[in-house]
Amino acid sequence: MQHRLIRLPLDSERVVDADEEVFILYSKSTPSSSEHRGLGYVDSRRDILNLSFELKGNPTTAVSKSKRKLASQEKTIDVQLAQDKTALRSRSGDTGSVVWRASIDFAQLVLQQAHAKSLDSVFDPGRLALSRVLELGSGTGLLSIALSPLVAHYAATDIQDLLPLIRKNLALNFPGWPHVPSKQGTPALGHNISVEELNWETLHSTPPSRRAQLFPPPSAPWDLVLIVDCIYHPALLPSLLATIDYVATSELTTVVVAVELRAEDVIRDFLEQWLSLGGGEWEVWRVGNDKVTEGILAIDKPYVMWVGWKGGVGVIPENQMSL
Repeated sequence: MQHRLIRLPLDSERVVDADEEVFILYSKSTPSSSEHRGLGYVDSRRDILNLSFELKGNPTTAVSKSKRKLASQEKTIDVQLAQDKTALRSRSGDTGSVVWRASIDFAQLVLQQAHAKSLDSVFDPGRLALSRVLELGSGTGLLSIALSPLVAHYAATDIQDLLPLIRKNLALNFPGWPHVPSKQGTPALGHNISVEELNWETLHSTPPSRRAQLFPPPSAPWDLVLIVDCIYHPALLPSLLATIDYVATSELTTVVVAVELRAEDVIRDFLEQWLSLGGGEWEVWRVGNDKVTEGILAIDKPYVMWVGWKGGVGVIPENQMSL
């Protein structure tokens, strides 16, 4: 099934009932799959993390399936990230100052599918390349660094306290950012990233008529809104969902939510509130694992990914042209 940016695997299912969805998710996930992961962050004791994304070629697209041919298609993307390890303990509610595994695994999924030019990739590569992306809760800025080469514009947002860390990491990986030099007329990597403050709780408490002063609407609607592993505290759910509803344009913006399965009650509350937004005008689908490289919900990787559209725009069969 397809819709604009998204290619939903055939085993994807529309979410219409939060209780039913939670039952399905947690019956597939086993307690042992997440016990060894702790809270989900990588290493909160290190000031700098060096990450490597190993990308493999797609043997089905190779002229020759020899080891030499496949080896030539391999690629490594290195990312260096500074963490604010003291903020995790000293600032109440600050979880974005360290790197979380969910962001690494999400980046690996998208990068691998894009590199292999997989026909089964979740994102349509052509449409993604033209997309304006807004990320809520960017934390250390990992996803902006990893995914910005695949899109037209990437806006990383978070609370004011975390913006210096995001900017520091962008400068670590893209020397000179935000004034990255062009190379022979071609913009250098990182040129299309912006960093903006967006505090969900402040936005939620601001009257709707004044929210545009706090976070002005873009010149064109956001094509994609990303929320990766931001669902963990029930008190934040109303403000997060109010923000999602505010930044999404009906029938134009695709919202992707990826989360590690932790407390059932929090997941249930999030889905109930999302499905009831605007009197039920949101259409939400769980992304399936059929033919998807590195399954999103696997025994050793207890994640789920949902895709939502405001306005009930629907999806179309996979064998038809995308909109």
